[in-house]
Amino acid sequence: MTLDFSRSLPDDAAKALLIGRLCQPGVGPVIVACWQGALFDISRLAPTVSQLLELENPAAAVQAALATAPRMAALGEVLANSDELMRDAGRPWLLAPCDLQVIKASGVTFVASLLERVIEENARGDAAKAQEIRAALGGILGDNLAGIVPGSAEAARVKQVLIAQGVWSQYLEVGIGPDAEIFTKAPVLSAVGTGAQVGILEDSKWNNPEPEVVLAINSRGSVVGAALGNDVNLRDFEGRSALLLGKAKDNNASCAIGPFIRLFDADFGMDDVRRIELAMRVDGEDGFTMHGASSLSKISRDPLDIAAQAIGPNHQYPDGLMLFLGTMFAPTQDRHGPGLGFTHEVGDVVLVGTGQLGTLVNRVNHCHRIAPWDFGLAALMRSLAQRGLL
Repeated sequence: MTLDFSRSLPDDAAKALLIGRLCQPGVGPVIVACWQGALFDISRLAPTVSQLLELENPAAAVQAALATAPRMAALGEVLANSDELMRDAGRPWLLAPCDLQVIKASGVTFVASLLERVIEENARGDAAKAQEIRAALGGILGDNLAGIVPGSAEAARVKQVLIAQGVWSQYLEVGIGPDAEIFTKAPVLSAVGTGAQVGILEDSKWNNPEPEVVLAINSRGSVVGAALGNDVNLRDFEGRSALLLGKAKDNNASCAIGPFIRLFDADFGMDDVRRIELAMRVDGEDGFTMHGASSLSKISRDPLDIAAQAIGPNHQYPDGLMLFLGTMFAPTQDRHGPGLGFTHEVGDVVLVGTGQLGTLVNRVNHCHRIAPWDFGLAALMRSLAQRGLL
């Protein structure tokens, strides 16, 4: 199946300030702004996205830089060449729109996904047992967790009730307790962009996409923009043991971000993020189609609270961070038989989209069959030095 890039831009693209990274063959990653259907080189404003987001007013700086920035390519041509399986390596394509930032993620931030995490834990990673456990626990947990504010006195009371009922879980602790679950999703520079393949382990039999909003946060802890993300997750590995979270989350090409970071300005800010309605679609080569949605209005912790728990007096990120906000989407639609739920197949096309940020498109493959990640920090420094940007 070919990838559909037709909705890559926000609905109000004419006034959206979008920044990203372009892989220019023979040159390396180039920081670009997307404007009026084209990509413009803004590397002289800042050599990395990380440094651009450190500016006092990134949106105003980018807007000013566009007056003299060199035009690189037409957006449509670059998007078409961003399909990894159809790519001409001699022409430019889009990369993930972040570079030096640490890639962090928060989990269990929606009640719906919280319930699924408890189900995974009780099923010990066996998808065949999930439906029975879902039926047994859904009523108990759903009734108790409705409207709970994490860390509140009411949450503490509910914790004692659930302990007495014998259904307390480590996931409930981070779901309604005072401390959010925040973990490192992927190493610096390892995220893939729109059009790239995303990876699952060949021996995983229960896995899913996680459509999320990703906050762009600078070293001062200021949220300065947002992007779309797919936090590819292996449910069977994490269900077997929470100590396998690294293997469930961090694999070759298991983190996708893009197509662009939309900078905060007068037309788009945190209140808009709070209202985002994410839509997701999975189309399989077997004819299977799944639709899903995730509403930021239903998040149990405010995005700024999650950001404050990720960076502050106790934890610094000199180059900033990209922070996945979590998802309420945990697919249960049966794909291979009654009660077996959803799992990816090689060739699945995943679209994550919203009118405010556009659409992120990726194709699923096994991690070991995707080109290995080989462009790290040393390679980026060499590239910037050769271009005279260091």
